[in-house]
Amino acid sequence: MTVAAVVALLVPVAWAPPGTDPDAWRAAMAEDLVDLLTPLPRVQPAIAATPADLPLAAKIAWPSTRIYEIEKPTIRAALAAAAADGHDKAAVILADAPDLPAMLIGKLLRPLSTRALAIAPAHDGGIVAAAARLPLPVWLPELDSETGDAVTARRPAPEPTLVASAPGWHRLRGPDDLRRLDVGLDGWEATRALLSGS
Repeated sequence: MTVAAVVALLVPVAWAPPGTDPDAWRAAMAEDLVDLLTPLPRVQPAIAATPADLPLAAKIAWPSTRIYEIEKPTIRAALAAAAADGHDKAAVILADAPDLPAMLIGKLLRPLSTRALAIAPAHDGGIVAAAARLPLPVWLPELDSETGDAVTARRPAPEPTLVASAPGWHRLRGPDDLRRLDVGLDGWEATRALLSGS
C-alpha cells in the first residue's frame, strides 16, 4: 500500500563547481535524488517539472516514476500535483540535495499523522523539503525554498502546532556546501562521478 507521494522538485540551480557544465551538474544532482526515492517502500516516486524541464525529468525517471508537469517550480505546485494524482499525503524534496539520507524522508512524513505540514530546513537558510496532508490547507502560504521556514508557514495556520519542524539537511548551492558532502554515505553516484571528473 502506498502511503505517500515523494516528489523530486526540479528547481533552478544558480551555481556549479568550477569546470563543471551547469546543466550536467543539475542533472546529476536530480538523478541522484530520483535514484534515492525510487526504491523506497510504500511511496510513489515522482518528479515535478516545468515544461522546459520535462526532457530532464524523462531522462532521469525510472519506469515507476510519475512525472508531474507544473507551471512554476514551487513546493506548493508540486504538492498540488500530488493531490491531483489522488494522494492524501506527499513530500517534496528539492532536487539540489543529492545525498539526502532516506531516513529523513520518513522523519518528514511521520508528523503528518497529527500535523498538516512538516518543514525540513536547509542548512544556510531556506527549505530542503516539505510534506503535507492533502488536499492542501487553504491557509498554506507559498513556501519559498530559498527564504522560507517553519516559522513562516506557521503564521497563517489556525494553530501553530499544525506545522511541524523536521530534521534539516544541506542543499548544494555554493562552494561551501561541497564540504558538507559525506563520502561515507551510500548513493549520490552521479554527483560523485561528476566531482571526481570521471
